[in-house]
Amino acid sequence: MPSTEEKIFTVTAITRAIRYTLEETFPSIWVEGEISNYLHHSSGHRYLSLKDENAALKVTIWRSAGQYLKFEPEDGMKVRVFGDITVYEKGGSYQLNARKIVPVGVGELEVAFRQLYERLQKEGLFEPSRKKPLPEYPLKVGIVTSPTGAAIRDIIQIARRRNDAVQLVIYPAQVQGEGAPQTLIAGIEYFNSRDDIDIVIVGRGGGSLEDLWAFNDESLVRAIAASKKPVVSAVGHEIDITLSDLVADLRAPTPSAAAELVIWDKKEFLRFLTDSLIALRRLLSEMTLSRRERLAQLISRPVFVRPESMIREKEQSLDFLRKHLEGAGKLLLEKEKNRLSLLLSRLESLSPLAILSRGYAVIKNVPSGIPVKSIEGLKIDGLVETVLKDGSAVAQIKEIK
Repeated sequence: MPSTEEKIFTVTAITRAIRYTLEETFPSIWVEGEISNYLHHSSGHRYLSLKDENAALKVTIWRSAGQYLKFEPEDGMKVRVFGDITVYEKGGSYQLNARKIVPVGVGELEVAFRQLYERLQKEGLFEPSRKKPLPEYPLKVGIVTSPTGAAIRDIIQIARRRNDAVQLVIYPAQVQGEGAPQTLIAGIEYFNSRDDIDIVIVGRGGGSLEDLWAFNDESLVRAIAASKKPVVSAVGHEIDITLSDLVADLRAPTPSAAAELVIWDKKEFLRFLTDSLIALRRLLSEMTLSRRERLAQLISRPVFVRPESMIREKEQSLDFLRKHLEGAGKLLLEKEKNRLSLLLSRLESLSPLAILSRGYAVIKNVPSGIPVKSIEGLKIDGLVETVLKDGSAVAQIKEIK
């Protein structure tokens, strides 16, 4: 049992005493370690442990601080965390409330670039198959960039040199700093709303990684991917590669290069037209000569040189055929007449009149008219009609033998 002189703390009192001590002793410190047990809670707060070989420290990143993170912490990542040591009284544990986190060994922007690149690549936004073809001869080009930067000056200069017939429409945008992605997106959406714009260039001149960071913004990358107009990205110098470059339908190493790629050379086009006309004229001349020779060959044929001789030959052939046809017709007609005559004689031999003419008669009962074929068909005093070849006579039966 403690003596009456010893001070007794409540749990809350000793915990708060420890908290005050820690907060006064370790205000705004940097702690370096490896991340483990990382959790991004649905509330927006992030929780993790920072550890080394011998110890671990709980770290809380409140939502208000987390919204400014340029990358997403990962387990195993070595980082330096800036914040304040405090005590979570209900849990009886101390923790570091982080206000800033930076990777160790690589910059936070590099980590953020890698993480966003990997995520968008999994979605297929960088696939070559989704890129749209560029128009070969655009007449109106939309340009989203700073109206006062070197990039637009270079583009205008090159456009004047290559083809003053191509119209440039500039959408003034902020190309670095806070709010830049939104103005770049607005420019892309504006040109997509115009039917007369053939292609869009989005870009700016060179700068540091931080200066170009707006072109790695996820919303801008998705806006370029969703654009119905072909988009050419021209950011910084050749060595600068942004996510906008990767998602665009074409990446130009510089704004000047974008102008060279998009704006077609009028002189070269006129040379192409001239060469095409010369080639077409030569082709037509060769075709005309070929057809003329062919026509001469056709005209030299006998049918064109002596057409009356061809007609006479055909008339002679026709007479010959007609003669044969007539002979064959007569022969066939004679043959059919003979066959018909034979059939007619056969038919006449079978006629009852022919039989009667040979002295035979046909006897019929009167008045039934039924031929009498037997003596049994007669009766005494009955009437019969006797038909001869040239008439008939009615007689009465007086005797039957």
